[in-house]
Amino acid sequence: MRLLVVGAGGVGAAIVSIAARRSVFEEIVVADVDADRAARAAARAGGGKVRSAKVDATFRTQLVELARATRADVMVNACDPRFNPPIFDAAFEAGCHYLDMAMHMSVPHATDPFHQPGVMLGEAQFAASEAWEARDLLAIVGMGVEPGFSDVAARYASDHLFSRIDEVGVRDGADLVIEGVGFAPTFSIWTTIEECLNPPLVYERDRGWFTTEPFSEPETFVFPDGIGALTCVNVEHEEVLLMPRWLDVGRVTFKYGLGDEFIDVLRTIHLLGLDSTKPVNVRGMQVSPRDLVAAVLPNPAELGDRMTGRTCAGSLVTGLGVDGNPRRTYLYQVVDNEWTMREYGHQAVVWQTAVHPVVALEMVATGEWTGAGVRGPEAFRPCPFLDLVNEHGAPWAMEERT
Repeated sequence: MRLLVVGAGGVGAAIVSIAARRSVFEEIVVADVDADRAARAAARAGGGKVRSAKVDATFRTQLVELARATRADVMVNACDPRFNPPIFDAAFEAGCHYLDMAMHMSVPHATDPFHQPGVMLGEAQFAASEAWEARDLLAIVGMGVEPGFSDVAARYASDHLFSRIDEVGVRDGADLVIEGVGFAPTFSIWTTIEECLNPPLVYERDRGWFTTEPFSEPETFVFPDGIGALTCVNVEHEEVLLMPRWLDVGRVTFKYGLGDEFIDVLRTIHLLGLDSTKPVNVRGMQVSPRDLVAAVLPNPAELGDRMTGRTCAGSLVTGLGVDGNPRRTYLYQVVDNEWTMREYGHQAVVWQTAVHPVVALEMVATGEWTGAGVRGPEAFRPCPFLDLVNEHGAPWAMEERT
């Protein structure tokens, strides 16, 4: 398999580093609008089969030309979701398979945003599914850690652990600490603002999809392996609209253990209008407030040496077990920053996001996952994926809850 990885930021660079160690990948090209950043990602991966290129992901034609020139089998979208449409369309035009970790962005309902969805995440991608099928091309969407691993874990629970699923509650939390920094997100602040300040989606079988206010329905969730209790709140996320498409489930939620301080900062950003993507005039220059926030904060990919702790992602599944008795099981993965920095030189959050798309790509390359059209991670057999995740050194686990 020949990969074209578009985006050489934290996650893109980590994808390249992980994939470079896998023999199934013949050539990996990492491309970015910043040619130096792409070159650094390629050099960091080493191994002789990684090279870099320059491309502006806002221009579909550039992406098509690069995909054809590199004879890419798969175009991997490792950019912020604002760049999804040109990358998704370019892969289709170039005749490549496609993979992303976050779907096309949503648009809140014009008059009732905290009750009704407007344009939901990935709506245009699902609308294109028949066209992808007609060309025998596969687009795997939402294939990171969350969404991604969490969806595969839910499919595993549906196939092997439960006879009835009443709810899948995706829960994400960490005890990561960054030394000497007052405020610094561990993932792209641009994406964090987008998903945390949009109206969160909830799914219920009898009601369908609906929205709530940001940071709604706070609950205390105890994360395993000593991470401990964190307050988790509703956040917009792809699992809520992916899982019901392939799994028979009564309810789906996504809640993030952000912490009170982080929520306060995000609320302040929103109050000041700094979450806006609409450019404003600053001394004759057009500047997006959100881009400014992203520019002044530390780059999350460069904080690994100052970071300690672990990050946890997983799905809490509630219902009836295969024996007909009530069951509540948390299927999860914990990743330690010290280990990822020592083994790969990438901080824990970006490594955890990156390893699962590499596993998914290997599933496609070896024929374990097949198909065409636009599909979520839960559309495929979970066992070979989960077995291969364990080989990468950060195994998944299960914990029964009362």
